[in-house]
Parts: sequence; structure tokens; C-alpha cells
Amino acid sequence: MSTDVRDSINSDKKTSTSSNLKTLLIAIKPMSIQSSRDAIKESYRIIFGSANNILSAIAIIFLNKYIFSHCQIQTMTLTAIQMMFTSFGLLICLRMKTFVHKRIPIKKVLPLSIAFCAFVVFTNLSLEYNSIGTYQLFKVLTTPIVALISWLFYDIKYSKMVITTLVPVVIGVCINSINDFQLTLFGSTIATIGFMSASLYQIWISERLKELEINSQQLLYYQAPLSALLLIPFILLIEHFPSYETDEELRIAIVNVVASGIVAFVVNLSVYWVIKNTSALTYNMIGHMKTVSILVGGFILFEDSLNIKQFLGILLTLFGLFSYTFVRMHEENQLPCSHWNANPTINIV
Repeated sequence: MSTDVRDSINSDKKTSTSSNLKTLLIAIKPMSIQSSRDAIKESYRIIFGSANNILSAIAIIFLNKYIFSHCQIQTMTLTAIQMMFTSFGLLICLRMKTFVHKRIPIKKVLPLSIAFCAFVVFTNLSLEYNSIGTYQLFKVLTTPIVALISWLFYDIKYSKMVITTLVPVVIGVCINSINDFQLTLFGSTIATIGFMSASLYQIWISERLKELEINSQQLLYYQAPLSALLLIPFILLIEHFPSYETDEELRIAIVNVVASGIVAFVVNLSVYWVIKNTSALTYNMIGHMKTVSILVGGFILFEDSLNIKQFLGILLTLFGLFSYTFVRMHEENQLPCSHWNANPTINIV
């Protein structure tokens, strides 16, 4: 083969290689741009979903507080209305195929519905008769009570570090309660029943989801309407229907009650979305952000009194909550920095 022929072949190879590289780079560039755009869209979706959960959870508390104070709607009536809205919302979700319907025996759901009614009614009563700060701090006690019940009756063990972090939570709530001059025996009793029933409900719902092999929406689809029906006899016997002197008062009441029903459904739905689409760390941090926002919002919007000892109690409770979250995530290898985890080789966030 002559030198000219060889040179021609080599030149053709180089041209072909260069052409292939250019084609590859041209193909990679749009893929890279598309991947970047998808990542940005996903980030915006996570931010929007998390913000939706935070805002709706805060809004429902302030809406309920306003309704109790200004609209003459009582606790069980409002709870039943919110359950009806949730049931209607879930019917729409079922039509949109966001979850699959699964038949569940009513006798399996009935105890949960009773516990749920007690939990919602007594926490709403606590919101009605206590300041928002005291209401929220009593709810925080659900965490140590769940741990205690799980340890005593379900043979779930916790480390000494976890137990230690729960101590400032309990002490902080006690300091706030002792120094809350608005707190009465009745207010503290209903708040205690509220967080105790909430603790039992959380434990039972976890057990039932495992037993029936269903997700939260499938269970809520049965539980929400059943809870509303259970409340109706008590509403008719105990509570009275509101009477309004003007059409304006009636209009304001209707708008606020409808808004609370819609927001209650959004809260339920957004909780499932956040758990599914984010990490355990994100979900816990969102919970703490809501706690802080509710405490601050109660002080600003409803002018709840707050003295220095109550403030210290709140800080101590929040410190315990953040410490508890950190220790639990450390033990379960769920912290974002792997070397902070109990087993640094595993990171499942």
C-alpha cells in the first residue's frame, strides 16, 4: 500500500473520529441540560409540597382558634364537618386514582375511629380553652408518651440517649404550664386526655397499617366518614347550633368553616405526600418548623401572654425536640452527613 493511500485512510479515520466526538458532544449537551432542568423542577416540587404542608398545618390551627372564638361553632361539630370534607376529598382522589380502594372490615376500623374522635375532639377542646402556646406544648408530649407506651406494652427498646433527650421536653412543658396564668384544671385535663389519646391513636394506626397491609389513604378513606358518623349523636345531645344576628356573621362563619374543612383535607393529604417524597430528616424538620411557627403565631396573632419563665420552658422543649430528632436519626443512619451516623458506611436519607 502506498504512502498516499495510507495518509488518506488515516485522514479519513481522524475525520470520522472527530465527527463522532462532535455528534456525541451534541447529544450529551441536550441530555445534560434536560437533566439539570428536571432536577430544578423536582427541587421546586419538593419545596412547594413541603411549604404546602407547613402552611396548611399552621393555618388549620389558627382557623380553628378563630372559629371557636368568633363563629359559635363548637368542637365536635367542627371536627365532624372537617371529617366530611376529608371524606369528600378522598372520593375525588380515588376517582383520580391517587390510591387504590381496598375493602377493610368495619370492625377493624371502629376502634381506630373512636380513638381518632377522642384525639381530635380533645385536642380541639384544648385549643378552645387554652392558649395556643400551651396547646402546642401539650401536643409535644405525644412523643415521650408514645415512647413510654411502646416500651411498656410493645417491647420496643430505646437507648439511654433517646430517653435523655425526652427529659427536657417534659420539664419544658411543665415549666410553661406552671407559669401559664390562663391555664385551668379543666384546660390541663382536656389537654392531657388529648395527647394521651393521640399517642394511643398513633401506635394503633401503625399496628393496623402493618396488619391490614394498607397505606394511610386507604385507611383514612374508611376512618374519616366513620368518625364523622360517630360524632353526630354526641353533637345532637351535647352541643347547640349557632344562632347569628346578622347575615354578615353567618357569611363569615360559613366561609371560615368551609376554609377549615378544605385546609383539614390538604393537611391530611400533604402529610402523606411529604413522607413519600422527602427524607425522614426533612419531615422531622418540617414538624419542628411548624411547632416554632405556631408558638410565635399564637403570641403575635392572638396576643397570648408570655412571661420569661414560659419562654424558657418553650426553649427547653424545643431543645429537647431537636435533640431527640438528631439522636434518632443518628441511630437509624438517616443524617445527611454519613460520618454523623451510628454506622457511617450507611446513609439512607
